[in-house]
Amino acid sequence: MAVLIDAISVKRKTLFELDNVPYACLESEISSPTARGGQTLVRLKMRNLLTSAVFEKTFKAGEKFKEPDLQMVPATYLYSDNDGSHFLDQDSFETLTLPEAVMGDALDFLLEGTLIHLHRYNGNPIGLQLPPNVELTVAYTEPGVRGDTSSGSVTKPARLETGLEIKVPLFIKEGEKVKVSTETREFGGRA
Repeated sequence: MAVLIDAISVKRKTLFELDNVPYACLESEISSPTARGGQTLVRLKMRNLLTSAVFEKTFKAGEKFKEPDLQMVPATYLYSDNDGSHFLDQDSFETLTLPEAVMGDALDFLLEGTLIHLHRYNGNPIGLQLPPNVELTVAYTEPGVRGDTSSGSVTKPARLETGLEIKVPLFIKEGEKVKVSTETREFGGRA
């Protein structure tokens, strides 16, 4: 039997299933009744894990949700083509494919062999979780010129091997490996 979650106990980052669709709670707000006999209501800001749509909905405190059949499995990025991006599940060694719409801008951080985590819902891949930082090689950047700080900025643009463009310090040269935050898309240091 599936585990049931009361609406009133849903907190931020809780995963639950509503109408056979998995959701993640982004915010939770409980409204207590002001009149006798009033019902306690729970307002949830939630993300549909299949479509990434975000919306708010109000539930009665006693409503129950099923716990979704979600798994996080380690996978290695293989390649992308017209069918989508292909990954090798490290547990079952099967090839899983995510469509372009689900990938978003994740390809800016993925090289062949990069280890990530795939979200699987009822056995099917629905999304991915990138590592906090990735190491990429600088494919092109202008040489830094000493004393070129008149604008107050001590960074220069650099294009990485995946095509991602970021700002790097003047001392970074072509061919160097740099750490890039997958969340902020910013330079995080030399690798």
